[in-house]
Amino acid sequence: MLISQIVGPRRSEIVEEADPVPAADQVLVDVVACGVCTSDIAPWRSGPKDAPIRLGHEIVGRVVSAGAHAGRWQPGDLVTGLGDRGFATRAVMESRAILPVPTGIAPEYAIGEPIADLEEALARTHPKAGDTIAVVGLGFMGLGLVQLAKTRAPGLLVGVDPSEAARARAIALGADLAFHPDELPAEFRGDGALDRRLDIVLEATGVTPGLATAGVLARPFGTLAVVGYHHTGDAMMDMNLWYKAVTVVNGFCPDRTRLMAAMTDALGLIAQRRISYEPLITHRFALAEVDAAYELMDNRDESFVKSVVLF
Repeated sequence: MLISQIVGPRRSEIVEEADPVPAADQVLVDVVACGVCTSDIAPWRSGPKDAPIRLGHEIVGRVVSAGAHAGRWQPGDLVTGLGDRGFATRAVMESRAILPVPTGIAPEYAIGEPIADLEEALARTHPKAGDTIAVVGLGFMGLGLVQLAKTRAPGLLVGVDPSEAARARAIALGADLAFHPDELPAEFRGDGALDRRLDIVLEATGVTPGLATAGVLARPFGTLAVVGYHHTGDAMMDMNLWYKAVTVVNGFCPDRTRLMAAMTDALGLIAQRRISYEPLITHRFALAEVDAAYELMDNRDESFVKSVVLF
């Protein structure tokens, strides 16, 4: 098989090696598509300290063979789920951490891992029909949250992002209103005679200024979910959240069982055409072009939302 690995700062190479052998509870897949995640950028920028780094965890693959205890999966099954080392022509995946790709959906539009993360985070805010919801940060994660939030029949769905193109995408995907964070109307900040602060605020920026904006938007006794990846360091918490009695939800989920349940729900929505990756996958690359995919994400322009590597 062929596999891409990071061998230096901003530099990958493709090497050939023997196919991995699935353990008893694993399957071997031909990788069909693998999403490029923002978490891949930091190791690509810095390069490895010792051994080469092998990335790619947003996998869709076709089963080649199954281990002794993974017999419910058959050769030819198209699956997606939780895995790693997916920037390769073949990969192994845990048999209990994969699900079938919905019939009639193109592989790059059925990547299970990221949409499961978003569905699980949103579900923990317990949205009800009629709730007012804001999504702060309208990149890939935020636009996915807009679509998922729309399935909950919100009374009002608001997007917030500095990018005009991102705000336009949010409106096209179902947001009722979209604002630049510096141009939020007074009523959404709780400053005017009319208070339109929101029941649920989903932060998807991964940066402290976005977290601050999200905190302003949450109403007293509302809910703020921190869905963005704040990887390192300390993020300042607005203590007004305490005075407003806001419930703060950690949008990260370290539990595979919960993620697989969320993935089941999210893939069901994809199968029903209630949500779609199609407006979100803006760029496609071959395995040999993975550095270009990283570079595009690192220096994103208005046309970019998400890239996939296709095989």
